[in-house]
Amino acid sequence: MSGCLAYRPALLVAASVLASVGGAAEAQGTCTDIVASGVHCAIDMGLAGYTAPAVRAVPTLTGALEPLAVPAALRIVSTYEEQQAAPPPGERPPVPDREAGQRDVVVTGRSNWEAPDPLASVNLKSFEVTEAVDKAVIGPLALAYRDAVPKPIRDGAHNFLYNMREPVVFLNFILQLKIGRALETVGRFAVNTTVGVAGIFDMAKRKPFKWQRRSNGFANTFGFYGIKPGPFLFLPIVGPTTPRDLIGGALDRLIFPFVYGKRITRPAFAVPFAVVGALDHRADFDDTLHQLHDGQSDPYARSRDFYLQRRQNEIDELKGRGQKNSSPMSEAPTRPVTVKKRSGEQPVEEHPQPPPGEAPR
Repeated sequence: MSGCLAYRPALLVAASVLASVGGAAEAQGTCTDIVASGVHCAIDMGLAGYTAPAVRAVPTLTGALEPLAVPAALRIVSTYEEQQAAPPPGERPPVPDREAGQRDVVVTGRSNWEAPDPLASVNLKSFEVTEAVDKAVIGPLALAYRDAVPKPIRDGAHNFLYNMREPVVFLNFILQLKIGRALETVGRFAVNTTVGVAGIFDMAKRKPFKWQRRSNGFANTFGFYGIKPGPFLFLPIVGPTTPRDLIGGALDRLIFPFVYGKRITRPAFAVPFAVVGALDHRADFDDTLHQLHDGQSDPYARSRDFYLQRRQNEIDELKGRGQKNSSPMSEAPTRPVTVKKRSGEQPVEEHPQPPPGEAPR
């Protein structure tokens, strides 16, 4: 008997632990095994509904053992739950469910040229009206002008019109602190106005000068100093523009009377000047318009983005971080038309094939 009494403390400890494990098994209901203190202990499924008998209180021992048995049982259950929640080896832990109503925030970068288009529905109507008028009147007249007037005469009129803009180009290069380009523009104007017979012949681009024509204006100066273009606008007949470009263009035209006198504003000069300029511009851009519109699912968006990208590229080039223009903004591009997609849009083929039976442009 004295030998049994020697093991009684150990038996009481074991009974308390088993009672705690039995209570944990009842609480879990579906557990089949647990890990306790590094020892694997199997539990029969029949114990799931088993309630362990209470341990008989022993005044000299159980008062000290019960506080130890309950925390031990809780540690066993906690260890088991953590192991059940852990993913199998080689798998990522599960992502916790987000609270109801919580959404991911997606930040999308937008390019500098992507002017907003809040008036898209109005602009689209204006685009459609302009297209209809162009197909019915302006386009045929411009092509008739191109076909009827000999090329040397058309080139002379083109050179004369652009030579008249050189003072505006010069002034804006000064405002942009591009002194070298400003002096080159003065040289172009002087050579073409004298040797080139009032600008009819572009002698400045030939040897020994080789001064190429550049486009510039107050809209570029505004952009150069960080003024945003504002919302995109498509005006009837006028075409694509922005508030910044409208204001800049108006200031450009105000310079002409100061340079050439008020006679330039008289209808006898202003009307033929405007008509020849419009026909020359439309004929010059005929191929570009075909590339932008023919076979395109959304010619309005393509024309809008082409205009905005070309304008932004000219401003970036002034800042020394853009691609060099293939031609001045006021003249038709000499390279194939390419249009970048807006942020988040899927890219599409930039150079659509011509319709069957039509020669590629």
